Amino acid sequence: MLKREIKITEDGSHTIFIPELNEHYHSTHGAIQEAIHVYINAGLRFSDKNPINILEIGFGTGLNTYLTLVEAETNNRTIVYHTLERYPVEKEQLKVLNYPDQIDFNNKTLFNTLHEIEWNQETEITNNFSLKKINGDLKKIDFKDKFDLIYFDAFAPDIQDDLWTETIFKKLYNCLNSEAILVTYCSKGIVKRALRASGFEVKRLAGPPGKHHILRATKIDNFNFEKSLKKI
Repeated sequence: MLKREIKITEDGSHTIFIPELNEHYHSTHGAIQEAIHVYINAGLRFSDKNPINILEIGFGTGLNTYLTLVEAETNNRTIVYHTLERYPVEKEQLKVLNYPDQIDFNNKTLFNTLHEIEWNQETEITNNFSLKKINGDLKKIDFKDKFDLIYFDAFAPDIQDDLWTETIFKKLYNCLNSEAILVTYCSKGIVKRALRASGFEVKRLAGPPGKHHILRATKIDNFNFEKSLKKI
């Protein structure tokens, strides 16, 4: 079990730091502003699908999930949300995270609800938002559902290099609906190349404060993998 420490980022919101890995769960320049920029603005608000099915890779502190729930309630949007986490954060640390106080939303108790529901079963949180938290390994899981949007929020490639590969992105390609998108904070060349080889059109976008770029990848329907391999 790795030690986790709660830290304050520059926008006043919490993140978690793992000393052994020298890695934060979010940008130290601002956890909330990063999550809104990458996943809400570049992902959820970019898609016009309603209802929309979302898959998150890396539940972590639940920040992306909570912001998506707020978006569903604020804009009366129907969202079915699945989120994958191999190593859930301890409940005692989750209780002190300050996201509900930092985000303008009337029903702040819903943040705790996200963490209190059972794992591995779909639960209706509100009339607009249902959630299934999956405790599992991305490399081993076989997705049965289809999604319109993926939040890819795993630890960076230098920490979890086995999750930023063609094999992983091809698995995700296969569980996406037509014209679905994937958004991620990481814009490294190896990630762009892996996404393109896995059937995505990749666009580099401006990043949040403290980061130059992020990526948004759109599924190319009927992508010819054999032809792509010949080009390589």
